[in-house]
Order: sequence, then C-alpha cells, then structure tokens
Amino acid sequence: MVYDTEADSWQKLQGWPNPGNLETDDTTFLFVLEDQLHILLTCVRTPNNFREDDVFVVYVYDRVKMEQRSVEVLRLTPRETAALRPGVNLICREAGNFVIYKDPTNPEESYKACRNICKHQGGKFVQDVEDSTCSVLRCTKHGWRLDCSSMKYVNPPDSFSQERLVPELEDDGSLALVELIPPEPWKVDVRDPKDIEPGEVQLTFFAHACMELRLGDKTMFFDPWLTGPAFARGWWLIHEPPADWLDRLSRADLIYISHVHSDHLSYPTLALLAEKNPDIPIYVGDTAMPVFCKLEQSGVKLNRVNVCSFGVWQEINADLRFMILMDGVHSDMDTCILVDYKGHLILNTVDCTQPNGMRLPRNVDIMMSDFAGGASGFPMAFFGGRYTKEWKAKFIATERKKLLYYKTQVVRDANPKVYCPFAGYFVEAHPSDKYIRDTNTKNSAEQLNALINKYSDHIITWAPLPGATLDLARVLDDTVDNRLAIVDPPPGTKIYKDSWDFDSYIDKINDSIENEIFASPDWIQFYYRWAGFSNYNLVLRMIETDDDFQPIEGGYDFLVDFSDLSFPHQRPAREHAYLEIKNRMGVHRQTVLKGLFWDDLYIGFQNRISRDPDTFHYKFWNHMQILLPQQPPDWASFLRKQGEMHDGKPARAVWKPPEKNNSIVSSLLRTLVQTKVLLIPGLVASLATIFFFALSIK
Repeated sequence: MVYDTEADSWQKLQGWPNPGNLETDDTTFLFVLEDQLHILLTCVRTPNNFREDDVFVVYVYDRVKMEQRSVEVLRLTPRETAALRPGVNLICREAGNFVIYKDPTNPEESYKACRNICKHQGGKFVQDVEDSTCSVLRCTKHGWRLDCSSMKYVNPPDSFSQERLVPELEDDGSLALVELIPPEPWKVDVRDPKDIEPGEVQLTFFAHACMELRLGDKTMFFDPWLTGPAFARGWWLIHEPPADWLDRLSRADLIYISHVHSDHLSYPTLALLAEKNPDIPIYVGDTAMPVFCKLEQSGVKLNRVNVCSFGVWQEINADLRFMILMDGVHSDMDTCILVDYKGHLILNTVDCTQPNGMRLPRNVDIMMSDFAGGASGFPMAFFGGRYTKEWKAKFIATERKKLLYYKTQVVRDANPKVYCPFAGYFVEAHPSDKYIRDTNTKNSAEQLNALINKYSDHIITWAPLPGATLDLARVLDDTVDNRLAIVDPPPGTKIYKDSWDFDSYIDKINDSIENEIFASPDWIQFYYRWAGFSNYNLVLRMIETDDDFQPIEGGYDFLVDFSDLSFPHQRPAREHAYLEIKNRMGVHRQTVLKGLFWDDLYIGFQNRISRDPDTFHYKFWNHMQILLPQQPPDWASFLRKQGEMHDGKPARAVWKPPEKNNSIVSSLLRTLVQTKVLLIPGLVASLATIFFFALSIK
C-alpha cells in the first residue's frame, strides 16, 4: 500500500471524503472526517518512508465516544522473560519489533520497553557496537542513537524521548507490553488558548491533594481530604485547611476524585459534604477497581457519581472541559486528569507512577503531582533479617533521592509554565506511630522545586500553603512580575495542625473489637474463604496485638495455608513461603468486619511484617489490596449458622478493651520503663531513704 502526504492521494486510495484536518507527530496520524468520525492510524514509518508492504492498524471511533484503552502488544513466556539479558534486548515478532531494556539493579523499574522505531524517519535500531554500557542503540538510517536506560536520544543530544510501552511482569513470570490507544487523546479537537483576565483562572490550595480551581463561573475541586485520618488511623493532615472549607466545597460545581485510596477518597470529608449537598456532581475514571466500590458500606449518600471513560473530553460548558487518563502501571485503580479552560491546560498526575504511560501533553500551563514518598509499609513496617534501623535509613534515603530525580524528569518532559508539588502533605501524627514518624523521612516540596529550577529555571515552582492562591492570567502576563501571581494566606492564618481529635476516630474503629462475630474462631475460615485467595504456596501467621504490636489477651493468633486454604495449628512440613503479620486489633477487626482492602493495614502502618524467604508476594498483596470482593462478607448468615451450631450461645467470650483510664496509666508506666531515666533513679532514691529512716529509728 502506498501513501502520499497529500489528502487527494488518501482519498483516491481509500474512497473516503477529503480528510481536511491532518495532524502528525511522526508515527500517529489523526483524520477528522465530516466532523463526525475519527480515524486513528498507527503506522511503522513516517509518510515519506512508507513501502508497499507496510501494514497499518486503523482504529475507528465515534467522535463523542473515542475512549482510551490499554492494549497488550506483546507477551513473553516465563522462560522467554527469564532469558532476557541485562541491558538491551531486541525482540522481533509478527506483531512488530520491540526493544526491552532490563535493569536488575532497579527493582522498582526492572524493565523499560518501546517499539523499535526511530522517531526521525522510522528506521530500525541495532546494537551500537561502540557502546560499552549495553544500553545504547543506533538507527540504521541516519545514526540517531537511543539510550534505552532512560529512553532518551543521545544523538542528537537533548532532543527527544522515545514513546514507551508499559511493561507488566506477571506473577507467573511472564512479561506483557501494554500500549495506550489512542496514546495522546487530548489531540482530538485541540483548542487554541484564548485570552483570560486576572481572577478568571485561580487555584487555591486546601490540603494534601485537595485544590480548588476557579474556572470562569465554575468551581472544581480535586481529591478533598480535609478532615479525619486516612488509611484507618495511620495518616493525618499536616495542614489546617481554610476555615470555610466545607462551605466552599459544598458550593462547588464539580469534584474529581482520582482513586480509591482514602487520602483522596475521604469518607469523613464526604460524609460532611453529603449533609450539605448530596447532589454535587462527582467525576471518577472507569477503573477496574471502582472508586466508589465501598460507597454503600460507608453510609454516605452521594447522588451524582459520574464514571467517565478514559481519554474522552467531558464538556462542562463552552469554555471548560476535562479528560481523565489512566496510569500506565496501576491502570486498575490510579488516574490523572487534564483540564482545559479556553485552551489553557492544567495537568494533575496525582499519584500515578506512569501517567498515561508517560506520554504527557507538553507545554501545559500548570502541572501538579505527588513528590514526598513514604506512602508504603515497606520497609518501615518490616522486621527481622536485613531490616535493621541502619538498613532502612539507607534504603529510604536512596529511594527518596531516586524519586526526586524521577519527578524532576517528568516535570521537565511536560515543561509546564508552573509546577506545584502536592499530594504528599501527611504525617503519622498519633503518638503510637512515633517510630514511623521519626524514621519514615519524606521529600520536601522545596527540595523538588530546587532540583527542577536547577535544570529548568524557566519553570515557575510553587510550594503551596493552605489558602494560598495562584492566578494564571498573571503568570501569563509578561509585563508584570510573575511572583505577583501567587498570593499567600494572610498573616495570622493557621498553617499547620496541632491537634487531630484522635479519640473520636479511633474509638469508632475500635468499636469493631467487640463485635459478636469475633466470639467464634469460625470467623477466620469464613473470612478467608470470602476473600477468595488460594492455590498459592504461602503460609500466613496473623497475630492480633495492642498499639505497641505486643500480643494481647483475647487476641487471635492463627495460621492460614493458602496452598489449599486450610487453617493448620502448626506450619506444614513441606517447603513453603512464610509471612508473619502483627496487626493492631482494632484496625484488623474493622478490616475483617467491613471487608475492606488491606491498604489500611499496610499503607497505614498498622502492622509489622516479617517474611521467610524475604520475597514480595505480589499475587497475594495485589489480591488483598485490590481484588477482594466488592461486597462485604455476609456476617448475618454467619451468625445465624453459629447460633444453630451453639444453641444460640457464643463459642467464647468476646475480648473487651480495658477502661481508658487504666489504659492511660499503663501507657505512662510503660513509657517510664522504656526510657529508663526517671524510674530507676527514683527507685534507688526511695530505697536509700527507707534504709536511712530505718537506721535512724534504731
């Protein structure tokens, strides 16, 4: 098939109407036919280099329903995956030619992949014989060179990045390469930027990942977590949101919630919102794990939750529209958003690891992303083996540094006029989590901004305070000082929280402890059979503990063998992987009772974990954090059956917590013993006084 860049030749070959509007970025062509139909043509060469035997893949979409989807373009068997050597691997298949770069030293990103197509004129890459690092390829046409370790071209230097495929390593050892189609859906119906007035587009920071956007006569909010904890009782807000946050949130025209994690989907916040305005439109992406899968269980009444297809413009009015995009790595749950107001683009990548598979719109007006790190139980919640204090500190320092440089590169690739780091302002504030708070160090917004400005000093960086406002029109006005575009909160405004009302939230969690289902040990089998994870050679020991992860009277301590979903009294004799988890009783029982994902336990630092061998069991954790049934266990039927088995009497007494005063006294005494500062000298002094007094009497 021969193709000419002129529209008449295309019309002659295909018998279609004149395309009229043709956009090209070397390998992707978008045709708009009669303003109704979109044809996305993905090809292996640029127009001037097509051959008669070239194969084309054509996707036809309705203009309004042009939904983005992820497509698997290559899968390697476990044996083929294991055979990949460190460095560059060139894969030739009927489906196409691919490049896979393997980096065993980087467990967070062991594989990078792309199609074997040079951006210049569609040439094929071969190994560069002059490269000693085994990471650089050379194009056979004009000698362009691609460094596969970064997926950036080194010849010409500082020029292009290669469009990446998303590698997904499966639990069975196979490797899939996934591509988002269409790869850049925002190029549909591009709008030229219009002039805007001061005050017309304003962003106000509230807390964590919550931003208020004033866009003409509309107000939009991102991810409102503005009260209460996240991840059970593990995360608390650093910042004090503006005092009128609830009134402003309830008056908003629309809200975007990025994903199901409770620092973005905050039911304590939404409960207060629902009391004032249950009909506010809320928009979420169409993820495999629905954002509001636990809405019914939460008891919060929200009447207008809109689930949006990926890569489709959602038209709010003539000036405002937005598009939700998927994450290339965690496409089953993470999303990001692109907002378009009069042609001005605001990109919020939230927590995405590879937002839109790392194909992002360039030269946006404003960009936001996470920055801090520390949002995982690994390695802080692990003990035994290599997990010493020194090892954890070294690991965390290395990971935080890597995250800083990665975020810097993502921002530089998008090249926004303004960059704002957010979605990292949380603290492990509860006194029982002091160890986590002291050791789980995080990046600061100022660190990331300084690094961005070091390499791209034209990008305006903004480390926001609650109540601070950015005015986009003033950013775009070259005749005024850009610093005037940002207005900080007035003097005297409370910036940081100094109290969190721990008791009211933790007491609610601990209400689960005395639930009658825990009177019978049979709940264990009932729960794990409901969870549905099995046929995996892993034995779990689960131990309920107090706040200090010490065994507690009346707490459960049991084994689960996931090879056959049995519940042995001791570890089996066969070779097996072993996982020991100590869970705080209240959070553990709430998780079981409500059928919640295990994120509250793991990401919320509510457990301590050891494993033998020291291996991450992705299949297990992915199931317990994402793939649990959306409906909770049927505890009513469980209790009915228990009543029949035990003549209506409980199988054993339900554990009851001690009175609060006793708990406080015990905690104080324990603190004194642990410090070994006040108690021992005091005892010595007391004994000396008694001895002296006895001698005086004699």
